[in-house]
Amino acid sequence: MAEIDFERRLERLFAQAPDMPDAQAFSERVERRLDRGWNVRRWLIGAAGLAGGVIGASQLVMSNLFQRVESAEQSARALSQGLARVTPTTDMVSALSGGYGLWIAVGLAFVTMGVFAARLVQEF
Repeated sequence: MAEIDFERRLERLFAQAPDMPDAQAFSERVERRLDRGWNVRRWLIGAAGLAGGVIGASQLVMSNLFQRVESAEQSARALSQGLARVTPTTDMVSALSGGYGLWIAVGLAFVTMGVFAARLVQEF
């Protein structure tokens, strides 16, 4: 019983720390240091970002990126014109719409049921 009272009083003492006479000045000093630290970090991060941006831009200019983009546009145009000429063959469409498509669907259904059964067996 005496131990419980002692522990409760000890908890109250630590929960209610007394105010120090210079608590306000201490908190102001800590806040100034934190503000100064954040300002320095902010400036350093900004300077690093600026330096990285300058280096990145110079690398883009030096690597002839704009010429590569223009040549890629021409290649894309040629590819799209070639794909426009390709038409689906009727043999492929008729093969899937006939009996083969049905058998493929049945086969996929059996594979799906097998995977489901394997997972069910693993769980139990």
